[in-house]
Amino acid sequence: MGADDRSTEGRSKRGHRQFGKVEGVPGEIDADAAVRHLAGADPVMGRIIEGVGSFAMRADGDEPFRSLSRAIIYQQLSGRAAGTIYSRFLALFDGAGGLDISVRRSDPGWNPLTEPFPPPEAVLALDDETIRSAGLSRQKVASLRDLAAHFASGELSTEHFNAWEDEEIIAHLTRVRGIGRWTAEMYLMFHLRRPDVLPVNDVGINRAIQRQYGLEALPKPPDVLRIGEPWRPWATVACWYLWRSEDTALLVPQSPE
Repeated sequence: MGADDRSTEGRSKRGHRQFGKVEGVPGEIDADAAVRHLAGADPVMGRIIEGVGSFAMRADGDEPFRSLSRAIIYQQLSGRAAGTIYSRFLALFDGAGGLDISVRRSDPGWNPLTEPFPPPEAVLALDDETIRSAGLSRQKVASLRDLAAHFASGELSTEHFNAWEDEEIIAHLTRVRGIGRWTAEMYLMFHLRRPDVLPVNDVGINRAIQRQYGLEALPKPPDVLRIGEPWRPWATVACWYLWRSEDTALLVPQSPE
């Protein structure tokens, strides 16, 4: 899942956050307003919402370094394999615990991680071979180190994320080795709860669009933007419903013969 500079996720609106008010964050999710808008603007999305039920996306934890480190560790791995490596990584540090990997993040049953997580300085203090012993590749070790250096220096911080608009966050995060646009978009959606993010290269979203909108092939980024335009300013909520539609038995239009 690569990056694509043609996407236009940088829009944000102010509203009421389902997950609890966070002052200063540009863009908040009002679940009721989002569902009303999506159902009225797009009949296909209305059908998906009716089949899936209430919007119930659970937010990520409060620590951005942990959230982004986890994203790096999970890249290009199955959930079970990545969860095992993540647990081993935590075990390298005092006070680390286990990880429940049985539920995906888009599932309403998913819970924020609560295990103690090492600060950036602790990651930087370990040598490469020790970190690699958890099962991480050299590339991921380098990425974790670069991420830790950005947080330790103050280039990245909760205060910055609260102040920056979506595209500013993407621009700063993609300067970190190993973090592409897709990873930054997932951070915007699940950690910062930004309401109008549309990852045009997410395979799960594209597969759901193909199925639900009766397309013959996976949509290209311009197709995703065109189909998703009626979802604005609640594209994040629409994407959650598309992800959930893949795990829910829904009636879909029959493809033309």
